[in-house]
Amino acid sequence: MTISIDTYIVDSFTDKPFKGNPAGVCLVTQKLSDKQMQLIAKELGLSETAFITKTGGLNTFTIRFFSPKMEIPLCGHATLAASKVCFELYPEIDKIHFKTIQNLDLIITKHGKTIAMAFPVYHTIPQHAPKALLDALGLHKISNSEYNSETNILLLEIESSEVLKQLSPDFERLKRAHNSINGVLVTARSQRHGFDFESRYFWPWSGTNEDPVTGGTHTFLAKYWSERLNKKKMNSYQCSERTGFMEVELIGNDTLSIKSQAQIVFKGALRL
Repeated sequence: MTISIDTYIVDSFTDKPFKGNPAGVCLVTQKLSDKQMQLIAKELGLSETAFITKTGGLNTFTIRFFSPKMEIPLCGHATLAASKVCFELYPEIDKIHFKTIQNLDLIITKHGKTIAMAFPVYHTIPQHAPKALLDALGLHKISNSEYNSETNILLLEIESSEVLKQLSPDFERLKRAHNSINGVLVTARSQRHGFDFESRYFWPWSGTNEDPVTGGTHTFLAKYWSERLNKKKMNSYQCSERTGFMEVELIGNDTLSIKSQAQIVFKGALRL
């Protein structure tokens, strides 16, 4: 029996098509195996694909995320993409609950063209960055090196956002330089008008070489810069080739609000 799955491609963290970070969104109405979801994500070839299934009321769904290589427990841009699709399919609702594989309840709200996502706040601890990893990134010096355990990501702060923009890593050397992280996030204070900090995210170990705009890293990046800038609300810019933006706000000790926009650029049916 042929299974037909409504499938979308959505550009997240942007107000323009073909910018931001493209994610796949599959509306699952029949049970798929983990292997099938992994193969679909590999076939689409995007940094992540979200698989969503309605679980009860009009606004409650399960959500799972797969890169072309593995399942990812939490993904910001694919959550934003899935939210954009759901709000278009169900224009009468303005709030969504997404239940993740980690039993997180992601609460998403619509505010005109802007979508707000409530994410958890994670912490970082100091961790050494191997010289081989810095060499592969093309970095001669860093200001700080920290690690987040929930995402298994190494954070590197550097002094210049211009250096950040010009980074051109050797990804084969980068993969050999570390064997126990999902990715490395490089960040700097922004010199761009209207923005507080910038970042780029490289993850050849578990996804594509570079994720164009990454909401999930802000679960710890927002707290990191909040402590340095003494601000709760900040504007973040990801200076990848596609570029993207978001507003982040720390609410209390354990909730992060991420606000941005998304653009649906493709709708079709995937056949299994």
